[in-house]
Amino acid sequence: MTDTLSRWRNGLAKTSKSAFGRVASLLGATEISTETWDDLEALLVQADLGVTTATDIIETLQRHTRDLGLLHSDELKDALRAELRSRLDEQQETSLAESPPSVILLVGVNGSGKTTSAAKLGARFLSQNKKVLFGAADTFRAAAVEQLQVWGQRLSVDVIAGQPESDPGAVAYNTVQAGIARSADVILIDTAGRLHTRFNLMQELEKVERVVGKALPGAPHALWLVMDTTTGQNALQQARAFKDAVNVTGVILTKLDSSARGGMVFAIQRELGLPILFAGLGEKTEDLEIFNPDAFVEGILAAF
Repeated sequence: MTDTLSRWRNGLAKTSKSAFGRVASLLGATEISTETWDDLEALLVQADLGVTTATDIIETLQRHTRDLGLLHSDELKDALRAELRSRLDEQQETSLAESPPSVILLVGVNGSGKTTSAAKLGARFLSQNKKVLFGAADTFRAAAVEQLQVWGQRLSVDVIAGQPESDPGAVAYNTVQAGIARSADVILIDTAGRLHTRFNLMQELEKVERVVGKALPGAPHALWLVMDTTTGQNALQQARAFKDAVNVTGVILTKLDSSARGGMVFAIQRELGLPILFAGLGEKTEDLEIFNPDAFVEGILAAF
């Protein structure tokens, strides 16, 4: 457990120092005043929790302060820790198909880290002695196919790809068919990054989801939205569009180690109601961690 906490603290150092470090400084030994609440709410908003979440937390802490008769701001630290933790779901199991293969679609905007996440997930499943197959359904960006093929070579995982600008639905269909024929346990399909405002591209994503179901009834068994935490609150609008278009079942957070906006996790839980399954805490394949809410809260509050 100590190693786990250490990895999360290291990965969340930027969020802890820049965002929640200011919160720790505010909650000193001074008396609680109206200014304390105003400043704390402003800092929580700046930490990317979102206005609604920040306001709810302040109202809860104010009730807590009245009930317990707290006088000094440093007495709020434990209450804030408990309140933040209560807003995160328990650690989620990644439920897949009852019998192989399990088909997982990865979706998200351009540059969110889908291809790298596919590789890291592949490495994780390989470590569980599962046979993995990659599908390169990002047919519009040759570099994405090449990147996934490089990862496939490194991990000794086959990659199903099509011709440049070919139908991504056809690639996804062929990948599932190949996975069945090759007795794969897990099929990871990397889709093209798309702007959430491009209606035709979102429709195409719906088509990929339908086609996969035709290749294997019940598939996809999971559809994971990859979100770049460095974009903060801006990612939420994108996420809502994907959730409206396809049946998103979970979230993968990327680049937490290079972001100071880890507070967006609370907004994701409140506004999207989606489980956070994995978090990227570094560039290595083993740096994709199962999301641990306890370790996350301890990591962002390391300055307390």
